[in-house]
Amino acid sequence: MGSGIFGIGLTGLHAAQAGLATAGHNIANVNTPGYSRQVALQTASRPLYTGDGYFGQGVDLQSVRRIYGDFLVLQSRTSLSELSSLTTSSTELRGLDDLFADPTAGLSPVLDEYFAGLNGVAAHASDTPSRVAALGAARALASRFATIDGELVASRRSINGRIDTIVASINGDATEIGELNRQIALASADASTPPNDLLDRRDAAAARLAESIGIRTAIQDDGSMNVYLSSGQGLVVGDEAAGLSVRASRASPADREIGLSVGGFAPLRASDLTGGSLGGLVAFRDGALTDAQNAFGRLATTVALSMNAQHRLGLDQNGNPGGDLFSLPASTVRAWSGNTGNGALAVTIGDAGALVASDYDLRYDGAGFTLTRLSDGTASTFASLPQTVDGFQIAQVSGAMVAGDRYRIEPVRAAAGGLAVALTDPARLAAASPVIGASAGANRGGATLAAIANDASYWSTPLAAPMTLSFASGTATLSGFPAVAVSVTVGGVTTPYPPAAPVPWTDGAKVSFGGLSFTMSGTPANGDSFTLSPNVAGVGDNRNMQRLAALASANLVAGRASFAGAYGELVAGIGQAAHAADSERAAQSAVQTRIDTARDSISGVNLDEEAAALQRYQQAYQASAKVIQVAASLFETILAIGRG
Repeated sequence: MGSGIFGIGLTGLHAAQAGLATAGHNIANVNTPGYSRQVALQTASRPLYTGDGYFGQGVDLQSVRRIYGDFLVLQSRTSLSELSSLTTSSTELRGLDDLFADPTAGLSPVLDEYFAGLNGVAAHASDTPSRVAALGAARALASRFATIDGELVASRRSINGRIDTIVASINGDATEIGELNRQIALASADASTPPNDLLDRRDAAAARLAESIGIRTAIQDDGSMNVYLSSGQGLVVGDEAAGLSVRASRASPADREIGLSVGGFAPLRASDLTGGSLGGLVAFRDGALTDAQNAFGRLATTVALSMNAQHRLGLDQNGNPGGDLFSLPASTVRAWSGNTGNGALAVTIGDAGALVASDYDLRYDGAGFTLTRLSDGTASTFASLPQTVDGFQIAQVSGAMVAGDRYRIEPVRAAAGGLAVALTDPARLAAASPVIGASAGANRGGATLAAIANDASYWSTPLAAPMTLSFASGTATLSGFPAVAVSVTVGGVTTPYPPAAPVPWTDGAKVSFGGLSFTMSGTPANGDSFTLSPNVAGVGDNRNMQRLAALASANLVAGRASFAGAYGELVAGIGQAAHAADSERAAQSAVQTRIDTARDSISGVNLDEEAAALQRYQQAYQASAKVIQVAASLFETILAIGRG
């Protein structure tokens, strides 16, 4: 720009015009999300030195700068990622809570109806309608288990589909950031004014990315933004976007496994995917949802196995031993897709009370096995199979393993969905006990044989004929036992007796032999006798059905909770987690609001301020034009003098 008053006026016009354009740009973008207001920075031109001193040369437009708080933007991005994760978790947990806690569609109503049906048969053991009603209640219970499990499976399927969608969105944002990095680097190298609108667009893309997944960012010397996952893996470096890929999980093909697209597929751990909606979904799927499926499956397994075990001890209306009341699907064992061996495993549940609501990871290193319980990370090592852990046995049934082979074991997860009633004929409900006891009519004492029961071993050598036991007061013993070992338990202490040996009579003592047991009750007189006989006409007998109904209050689930109690614990646990997630989401939302308010107070557009700026720049423009007009007038005066 030339020196003199004319040049000074032109610099003023240029500066005022830049100010007007900047203020107008701010006003136009007042509602643009993520926009940072801009300011035209002016500085006095370098003065001209003359013999009379320094004279100003007007104004220079230094640059147009964003009003931008780096720390607040980074803080907002981190907070937004956490809020998105918590919102996702809260929403999913609330849906899970609604499913289990529903007073009508939950499990509690049909569980109560099922045991009411068993009590109905116990009250009327020979009544066919009562038996039909009990089987109907059993089918309703199995159906409700399957319905709830179906909702859980559908939720998992939906989550895996949403993971695909979110990963596609992440890749789109990462690609956009890479392209903006290229444009920003070029623009920053060619101009003194930074490409503010491009920087805002990149920040907006980074905010969307943070909403999807937890990230960290770093600005490079050329203005590029490198983006890293929260665990440090590079997602965008310069103008290159690595992106994420999704494939079927090697351990569980129904689930989606996420990895970095770097020279192929580099699997990411769950800990690499914290934050954002993706991190929230993965954490929910692998955490609360899997835990709920396993806890629900363990409950279904315990109901089925404990009911079956007791039902097999009784007699049906045809006089046959009871069979299984429920059927269960086989436990799931999957070889990892990357295994090089062809070994096949099978899992058999032996002790329902010892089951843990968890999946397991089994690894073979060529010399032995490591079994990790995924719910808490507990590891067990052993040199060979079969092995029994947490109530189930793992056995190799075929093939050979190679070092590095892995297996995912799900003992109970699929149980609820596959639970079914094994009986169709009401007459096959085993309501009766196979053995009855009686006191001789001539007995003079007040003693009885109470709580006559049998266990599973009874059916190997059942009573073929009545057996009479007699009491002798001289020795205070009961004799007449068969040639099998007898044990007597008094006050928790068990004493063994040889086959056919008499045993002392003790009121309240429990006597066990040959799969049978009874309790001595009362005080017998010398010569009193008691008979144990096969129950050949037990159509109206209800003792086994009473024991089946009594399982409602037995602590069979994990050895510490009843069926209803275990379901209540599951519902309460999910409810507490949902409430905690709601509280954390609300707190994080308040944090996000405060951060956004602070950012807007710095970077947001204030229309009143911009209107004032417009007037100021308009007046400056008019004044600069007046300076030029004066300069032109002076020039014309000089020309007129020259012509004069």
